[in-house]
Amino acid sequence: MVNKADAVEIISYAEDNGIDIWLDGGWGVDALLEMETRAHNDIDLFVEGINSEKFIDIIKERGFVEIKEAYTTSSHTVWKDAKNRIIDLHIFDYNEQGNLIFEGDTYPSSVFSGIGKIGDKVVKCINAEDQVLFHLGYEHDDNDAHDVRLLCERFNIPIPNEYKE
Repeated sequence: MVNKADAVEIISYAEDNGIDIWLDGGWGVDALLEMETRAHNDIDLFVEGINSEKFIDIIKERGFVEIKEAYTTSSHTVWKDAKNRIIDLHIFDYNEQGNLIFEGDTYPSSVFSGIGKIGDKVVKCINAEDQVLFHLGYEHDDNDAHDVRLLCERFNIPIPNEYKE
C-alpha cells in the first residue's frame, strides 16, 4: 500500500533530483481532487525517458526492486520495496512536435496539464478529462468506477456509458 506520506516521499525522490514526474492512476485522481478518497495499492508515475535511468537508480538505492508482471514492458515497469510500497513506472518520450510517445501511442502534451495536491504538496498529473478517457476500453474494477465517478462529478465531465449504472 502507498499512503499519503509514502506518495509524497516517492515523489520527492524525483523532485529532489531535478526529475519531472507526473501522476496517473488513483493517486493522480486523488491529487486532482486534492483529497485522499481511497486506499492505494501503488503509485503510478510518468517519467521522461532521458530521466528514467537516473530515477530507477534512485529508487533502487532506496530499496525498490523490479517486479515482473504479465503487463510489464521496457517502458512500463513495476517496483516494490520491503514495506510493500509499489511504484508503477511509465517511461515516455517526446517527439519533434512536443507530443508524448508511450508504448507506440501518441498523446498531446496537454495530457500532463493537471495540477493537484497530496496533502500540502503540489504535484503534476494527468488532467481530469484524460484521466477519464484513460479509464475506458478495458474491464474496470470498483476503484476505477470510484475514480471516474468522482472526477466526473468534480470536473463536470459526462459519465462515460461504460461507467453508468
